[in-house]
Amino acid sequence: MRRHILIVSGLVVLAAIAIIAWIAWPDTARLDIARVEGQRPEITDPRAQWIPTMNVAKAVGWQGDAKPVAAAGLTVAAYATGLEHPRWLYRLPNGDVLVAESNSPPREAGGIANKVMGFLMGRAGAGVPSANRITLLRDANGDGVPEVKTVFMTGLNSPSGMALFDGQLYIANTDALVRVPYTEGMTKVTARPELVIKLRGGGNHWARNVIPAEDGKTLYVSVGSSTNIADNGLAAERYRANILQVWPKEKTYRIYAAGLRNPNGMALEPHSHELWTVVNERDMIGSDLAPDYLTAVEMGDHFGWPWYYWGGYPDRRVEPGNAPLQQYSKRPDYALGPHVAALGLTFAEDARLGPEFANGAFIGEHGSWNRKPLSGYKVVFVPFGDTGWPVKDAKPIDVLTGFLNKDGEAQGRPVGVIIDRTGALLVADDVGNRVWRVSAK
Repeated sequence: MRRHILIVSGLVVLAAIAIIAWIAWPDTARLDIARVEGQRPEITDPRAQWIPTMNVAKAVGWQGDAKPVAAAGLTVAAYATGLEHPRWLYRLPNGDVLVAESNSPPREAGGIANKVMGFLMGRAGAGVPSANRITLLRDANGDGVPEVKTVFMTGLNSPSGMALFDGQLYIANTDALVRVPYTEGMTKVTARPELVIKLRGGGNHWARNVIPAEDGKTLYVSVGSSTNIADNGLAAERYRANILQVWPKEKTYRIYAAGLRNPNGMALEPHSHELWTVVNERDMIGSDLAPDYLTAVEMGDHFGWPWYYWGGYPDRRVEPGNAPLQQYSKRPDYALGPHVAALGLTFAEDARLGPEFANGAFIGEHGSWNRKPLSGYKVVFVPFGDTGWPVKDAKPIDVLTGFLNKDGEAQGRPVGVIIDRTGALLVADDVGNRVWRVSAK
């Protein structure tokens, strides 16, 4: 009898181990990533995970003369080195380039989720303290080598987006939109930042962005969610997972569009002058879901987060549900593939990179942590037509690759992208601690 009990107990333990191993086993993509890109991506059934697939490229930095690989007809060179976690770029009217050297603010201690996130951030090269500053680069003769590299502004709180508007430079800190007076050609800010509006901080998705709106009177500010799928309740997500519209003179704001899990890069399409953004979608429903995306955004749009993704597919992990929202969830315009972590966005209006890259959107894909195999870790281009819309059936075109070495380690990770005064593409690399410049051969 005792032997029988021991045998049964052993079988129960083995079964439990097998179940845990099955739950924890990394989910592997079953689709080629191209099938989850473009205007008509393939949306498979979700494969929910209790324990996430954790597959992030180990950050090792650039060794020796190593550098990324540019597309045919283009060349790449270092524009600035020796930076501390450069995340975002902004070009001033005189051609000076501002670099936000920034990282996540200190996170709450304790809890499994925070420990997992801390491990992932450290492995991905994002575990360093935030420099909390903006550096100015000046390439006065346009030869691709800045003659001036100087600290422009300090005393910030995880700054990201920057925008010049009505003689004021606006900076999107993680917890506030602030501004300082700007005079063309200045190389250092001495004024104390003025608060415009407070922003909700804490949790995940710390980076904020800001751009002037098409009306010439307001600003758009993007604020990502605190969690993956409102895991801590909707109250913790108040005024998050949104794009806000801000009246800077009145220091007031409203929600412009909602249901965007983590909108980051924003830009106005040069033909239609419509607002476009790139968005990081949700994790832990498999390596094939859900696609990050590029989309136009109009006042009152709701893209479904946290209840729905890709225009109405329900995420049944979210309780309570929101059945009435399903028919109103806007479908995004263009899928970039699952877990690519699309962050940077700029249009090719001023680019001089040849006809293939003359009309469309450049996107910095920071790279996946919740997908096997890895996705992202590159800069891509989405071709647009003259109507201000992506070309039908077009897939993203690789512009800058090679951020992963032959062992799958991250030599760098691209984030912000802009066009410089000469028409070259600048790319902020927060793991490589430099800015790359992509130009025509």
